[in-house]
Amino acid sequence: MPFREFITIMRARWRVITLSLLLVVGVAAAVTILTPPRYTATAKVYLATDAPSGADQSAYVITRQDLNTYVEVLKSPAFTDPLAEELDLTAGAGVSVEGEVSETSNILSLTATGSDPELVTRAANAAGPLLATVAKDFSPLLALNDQTVTAQDISPAVTPSDPVSPDPVRNIGLGVLLGLAIGIGLALLRQAVDTRVRRVEDVNAISPRPILGEVPLERQRRDDPLGVESDPHGGYAESIRRLRTNLLFVDVTTGGHTFVVTSSMPGEGKTTTTINLALAMAGAGSRVLLIDGDLRNPSVASTMGLEGGIGLTTILLGRAEPVDVIQKWGSSTLDVLAAGQIPPNPSELLGSEPMALLFDKLTRDYDFVLVDSPPIVPVIDAVLLNKLTNGLIMVVAGDRTRKRDLTSAVQSLETVEVPISGFVLNMVRTGGPNGNRYGGYYGYGHHARDAAKGTRGARKRSTSSI
Repeated sequence: MPFREFITIMRARWRVITLSLLLVVGVAAAVTILTPPRYTATAKVYLATDAPSGADQSAYVITRQDLNTYVEVLKSPAFTDPLAEELDLTAGAGVSVEGEVSETSNILSLTATGSDPELVTRAANAAGPLLATVAKDFSPLLALNDQTVTAQDISPAVTPSDPVSPDPVRNIGLGVLLGLAIGIGLALLRQAVDTRVRRVEDVNAISPRPILGEVPLERQRRDDPLGVESDPHGGYAESIRRLRTNLLFVDVTTGGHTFVVTSSMPGEGKTTTTINLALAMAGAGSRVLLIDGDLRNPSVASTMGLEGGIGLTTILLGRAEPVDVIQKWGSSTLDVLAAGQIPPNPSELLGSEPMALLFDKLTRDYDFVLVDSPPIVPVIDAVLLNKLTNGLIMVVAGDRTRKRDLTSAVQSLETVEVPISGFVLNMVRTGGPNGNRYGGYYGYGHHARDAAKGTRGARKRSTSSI
């Protein structure tokens, strides 16, 4: 995975990473707080034999094997019972002593561990003499020679000031590392199993065709879908104008000025995008015709508040001429051809010779023709309309379009050799990694936007024949 893609995923999934980090660090902090403190104190002693007066002084000498045996004795009742008695059984409960033999000498390190720093210090200092007392019981040769063992202090234990556990710095540090590891793992896992298109990279992974625009998600578009007209200085309108500019480059490469706009599945915002794109093109002074080519579920007329009972199907049935049913949008250079009555055979009508003749005539009368098409996965209508146009624009809804649906749509078009001119990533959440990166520049139009709102109230839409 490229590093840039990794960073993009981390930015997109930062909530998962942050939640995992906070959760694990919180658990580490709780464990640290609830864990009783443990202290250690270490004393170093030298064990030697002491022969009685008049005995052979070269009798028995303590070996490393004996020392290792004494280390094991530290865990037996023969040592723990006397230690508990000396320290007071109640106070000494929970104190343990461990030993370690030096690699280079017969010095024995005795480490006491417990919850009371004073108590562990006493236990460490008392462990040497007590061990010397019971050592004879575990060395038959010492008993045979009537020798005793003495403990000489090399380094007495001192009272510890800080506990050895819990270690807050270590625990929190491990919590941070573990939380990040879990968070990153969950982020990568969610990305791997994520079924929806959320980023430009998701589209690029399915098709190499360019992204022509990223349209932000704005809640008010549900009640006010004509954002280019109602808020011409807002972020939504600016993104549509940027799409319009990029579409001009596609116009150059395709050698035509007619486009069909579609999506993989319903509900991805293709109609709203097409209408606003047509408004933006007309706002630049071009003569634009917007055709509702969705003869199954037409929505252009209802969205724009126009008459939808007559339109494309009326012309194809020979009941009217284009000049009779094409509706003009206000005083702009945008004309709208509604779908008309819903037919029982929409595919046959769109692929008919009258449709081809009509479209050929209309394209000669306008600078741009945009056709709102049904989605590709359910029906084949978009392919039929593409044969009449010079390019196909695919609208993809962020956080809504499923990858499998987009893949199926792209493969369907590739099967019939229909090239995709480009994609429009719609409903992009602002503020995220795919958010609008130029939002800060929209403020300059604040006063102009207020003025536009004042004048829009006086503007009236009219429907007239052309």
